[in-house]
Amino acid sequence: MSAMPAAARLLACAALLWPLAGHAAAHRYRYDTVHSQIVFSVSHDGYSRPFGRLHIARGWLRFDPDDWSHAATELDIDLASLDMGDADWNAAVLKPAFLDATRTRYAHFASTSVERTADKNGILHGKLTLRGVTREVDIPFTFNRQARTIFGLHTIAGFSATAMLDRTDFGMTANSGSIGRHVSVWLELEAIREERTDARESADAAQ
Repeated sequence: MSAMPAAARLLACAALLWPLAGHAAAHRYRYDTVHSQIVFSVSHDGYSRPFGRLHIARGWLRFDPDDWSHAATELDIDLASLDMGDADWNAAVLKPAFLDATRTRYAHFASTSVERTADKNGILHGKLTLRGVTREVDIPFTFNRQARTIFGLHTIAGFSATAMLDRTDFGMTANSGSIGRHVSVWLELEAIREERTDARESADAAQ
């Protein structure tokens, strides 16, 4: 019996992999940048812990509610979107001593693994790049729900997460006597499931 031609072998492999590709596409999401928020708080000379807000610029998520073993995500945070409630305060925090948004406008997070700790809880392990410095971070999170919207337009996955960052890890050492070192972060995230099977995660990440 003659060997199977190369083209036929490729077609056979593609046929075997097609169901897997469809399965992966069914669990691919893009972040809803309108309904996703990042809020942070840091001590102001011990008097209070003011809040600031940042927006997600873009990002993708791979998540199967029944199997977290292949979950992954990447996202970009727009530092220029900073809102501290005052224009002068915003400008001060965006300067090189702190967020340095003119030189590096976006912070980038890429997951390395997901650890499931309970039915709805887990820890997202990954790397955060901020001001050109990359550090490993662990983000405890809760999977809130996955459901179709009330108008049936999209399938949404929603998450709540928290993190604690040391600003000096990213080179922000200015005003150590008046501005706290540790920054509390809260994330409220919604992601819209991609309906097209030809969508690619890299398309969002590369924009």
